[in-house]
Amino acid sequence: MPEPPRCPSLGSHCRELSVTLRIADRAEDRQTFLDAAGTWLLGHTEHITMDVPYFRGSTFVVDAVLHVPCKHLREDGSDGHASARCAVHGFRGRSPRGSARPQKAAPGFRRTDGKFDIVFKGKRRPLHLPVKRAARRALPVVQNDNPCLDAPCRTADNRRGAACCRDLTLEVLTPECDGYMEALLRARKSPYLCKVSREGPEIVECEVISACGYLADDGIHCALHDRLLPNGRLAKPSICMEWPDLGPDDTGHPGCVLLETSRAGSAQHRTKSN
Repeated sequence: MPEPPRCPSLGSHCRELSVTLRIADRAEDRQTFLDAAGTWLLGHTEHITMDVPYFRGSTFVVDAVLHVPCKHLREDGSDGHASARCAVHGFRGRSPRGSARPQKAAPGFRRTDGKFDIVFKGKRRPLHLPVKRAARRALPVVQNDNPCLDAPCRTADNRRGAACCRDLTLEVLTPECDGYMEALLRARKSPYLCKVSREGPEIVECEVISACGYLADDGIHCALHDRLLPNGRLAKPSICMEWPDLGPDDTGHPGCVLLETSRAGSAQHRTKSN
């Protein structure tokens, strides 16, 4: 069990954390990927507030606030006052305040002027994204083109539907010498922030449940689907259309129809091979 953070008192760190997140690196990735990674990351707004992305050297980063409380925070409002205590250090006082959360983004991250907030050419911009025209001689689509529409997939908090659009893995820029920040990350309330691991001298990875703001009104379809950037490329980030690279210990989301189809196909292939 990880050692709890050595906090001096109750404070905003009990309710949220200010961090810097790595998006990509222009020394390794092309601009199209930087834009796609930026759009994808900055879209996950449910429990994360993100500032304007910028370059720190060659690294594309964004300052953010993770709105996930510490698992040791205990609050009590039975006396009519918001009081709190730390279950580890015994601190007592008024419930710590977090930063003011912005109003929930409109479905699909749409603005009132009909534009979408996305990252394009390294900057976050409000853009009009037209829908791609169908080919003049395209065959009609018989089946539903979204296999996830009725999928029973769920995230670790047991919320059902569009699970891969409701959680994500973050790369937090935290040097090894900053053991306090790493301990604060490890002390967050699970499963909303979990699976914290040191991945390098400057990076700590963690998984956060924070739904994407580009989900459409039904909470399943993507509002960026089939929309085009000014350069004619698809606005939907390429990351969203790639099959996840699951490790040997990864099981994916329970109820994922694509994962089950993949497993069934692999089993059928093994049977035929034998």
